[in-house]
Amino acid sequence: MEQILSSTPSPIFSGIFFVQVPKETPGEHFEGLQLLTQLLAPKGSRSAKPLVEVLNTDCLESEGKDEDEDEEEFDWHVEQEIFKESSEEKQKYGFGNQRYGVFARLQEEMGDVIDVKNPEESTSAERRQARLHAEACAFSPDHYLADLYEDEEIKRLLKYRPWWTTLSPSTEQEGETSISFTNSEKEQLRKFNNRSYLLDKVSRHQVWLSLVDILLAYSYEIRSTAGEHSVESPWTIRKLSGTLCWLESYNSLQEVLVSFGRRVLCFPLYRHFSIVSAAVRDTAVILKLGKSCVLRCLLDIHKILRESDPSYILNDLYITDYCIWTQQVKSKRMTALALMLQDVPLQKKDLELELEELEEAASMVIEEEVNKQ
Repeated sequence: MEQILSSTPSPIFSGIFFVQVPKETPGEHFEGLQLLTQLLAPKGSRSAKPLVEVLNTDCLESEGKDEDEDEEEFDWHVEQEIFKESSEEKQKYGFGNQRYGVFARLQEEMGDVIDVKNPEESTSAERRQARLHAEACAFSPDHYLADLYEDEEIKRLLKYRPWWTTLSPSTEQEGETSISFTNSEKEQLRKFNNRSYLLDKVSRHQVWLSLVDILLAYSYEIRSTAGEHSVESPWTIRKLSGTLCWLESYNSLQEVLVSFGRRVLCFPLYRHFSIVSAAVRDTAVILKLGKSCVLRCLLDIHKILRESDPSYILNDLYITDYCIWTQQVKSKRMTALALMLQDVPLQKKDLELELEELEEAASMVIEEEVNKQ
């Protein structure tokens, strides 16, 4: 039996038929049957708001080969050369920096979604400087030291095992994991309009880096809530992701990790460097499990933001496109990125929040108090 038209049992006389379809060649493996957005898209179909309309699949296949060749040249540790911005040009954002003018139409809601004051007029360099300044102002030495020394809750969270730790690699396809999507996830995949994305090498590089950034925020959210989402979940994911909160475009994995580490120690409830490290490890595992696991994480993020007004705007800008694009890339790219992510060092001094000096001063005060007793 290969496929069942309905994955849930139905009562008798419900009008639902179960069909068993045997394989023509026993044991043959069909890749991507669970990726419904790709599977249901007819050749030459047109989506409602396509970035690129798929008119010739032969061209698309040759284009994909060129993309594979370019991606092999990526050095994730080193910043890529990017086009120098001109203040006269329109400043874009969103998936692959393909959007412009969205927030100009949503001025009233903008402040509740992102921290950028004037996204249509600010360059990425200006956004970054504003982000770093906001983080420096938000950092609380008292909160950081409280979590450092009163760490019982932190230790509990570090012991938590997220849902992806129960997944196992597929025996049929290397670099992919065995995963079954829920009915609600399948329904959402069917709602997506299939699109093709023409991205140059630099844009693809930044898309991959922002994917890591978003997954880091999601990993923190899962661990900090022990897998039970709350009304604060949309805020947590938005706030910890520089991509979602500041429309950031990263140039290296090191930049992504430093940004995420700073934001964890500045904004959420639990501000401990060990949780930063745990989220990095979690994200590496997610990527290593392949695109099906990544897609499930993105679908969960999509659901969280979809149910939060006005956070749903970020789905239109980023997450929906990521859900579609993820189904088109190869899992081996994610596996390679996971290995790179594991090798990127991140130390407290890299965050430039003077954490080591702060801890040393706190240790001296504690030692003096002990000596007085």
